[in-house]
Amino acid sequence: MEVVIFPGVSPEQIRRAREIDLLSYLQAHEPHELVRQGADRYVTATHDSLVISNGKWRWNSRGVGGTSALDYLLKVRGIGFVEAVETLAGERSTPIPAYNANEHERQFMCSSTRLRSKLPPQKKRELSLPKAVRCATRMVSYLYDRGIHPDIIGDCISAGMLYEARYNGNAVCVFVGKDETGMERFACMRGISGDMKQDAPGSDKRFSFCIPANNPASRHLAVFEAPIDALSHATLQLREGWDWNGYRLSLAGTADTALIAFLERNPQITRVALCLDNDEPGQTAAQSIQAKLSADERFSHIRVSINPPGVGKDYNEALLHAKNLECEQNQPRRRKAAISI
Repeated sequence: MEVVIFPGVSPEQIRRAREIDLLSYLQAHEPHELVRQGADRYVTATHDSLVISNGKWRWNSRGVGGTSALDYLLKVRGIGFVEAVETLAGERSTPIPAYNANEHERQFMCSSTRLRSKLPPQKKRELSLPKAVRCATRMVSYLYDRGIHPDIIGDCISAGMLYEARYNGNAVCVFVGKDETGMERFACMRGISGDMKQDAPGSDKRFSFCIPANNPASRHLAVFEAPIDALSHATLQLREGWDWNGYRLSLAGTADTALIAFLERNPQITRVALCLDNDEPGQTAAQSIQAKLSADERFSHIRVSINPPGVGKDYNEALLHAKNLECEQNQPRRRKAAISI
């Protein structure tokens, strides 16, 4: 069997690198990436379809997986083989123990401390926003077709939270999240045609897309999976005259990273409505988030409700249903008016 030699790393370093499982690596080096969804099941904040369970991981949306942190750095992060091995093995004298569901929690504090002390710090990635096109007619037309009110589209564009761009040859809507100083910290891109969905490189999900409340001191927050659902909820309020004033936050998935960070920055919030999708993943996540907030003494004063849309899978489907129903109700009136003429 031919032995492949990689300059700069030894076979022993490669062996040690392969022995580090992904859960140990993330717990030790990137704990903010881990979102628990069960006794032995995690997803990552950046990729909520990347599931870690029983010592293995699989990125469902991309159809790739593996058993080690090395596989993750190669297949998900796109790091070169030598750099990935050096990151994981470095000068370590003893390997991290293999993942064991029964022993892992007890061993975590000690093993993660050892790993953190050996792994070199990673450089923080800067947010890379795609360049805006000169005229956003395709984006405006797309959002209007999705039922979003023109005033809401205009407000988001004026606030620098929404624009049209081209990314890898695709026309995309770019939904921008900002920090308290107004600096862009996050952006998710959604294809105007097709199913393209991707966060901009360097995005920090703690500052996900959020439609601010009319009153900055508002104590209410509605939480959605996607920006389009937040815009749809705002449109429904405008159409139906709901008496509600609050923030609308997109999680860009079902992980709670953006929500926890938002609540930490806005301690005045006393009411959270979880308006996640009305399907199994959305409602499972909503129940998990509700339980997590209730158990956290920092947020135990917050009243948390689960508010899926009354019709359809998400709030955009609910909005389109309301618009279609209105059109059907108006058709007899138009026929009657035409006959009268």
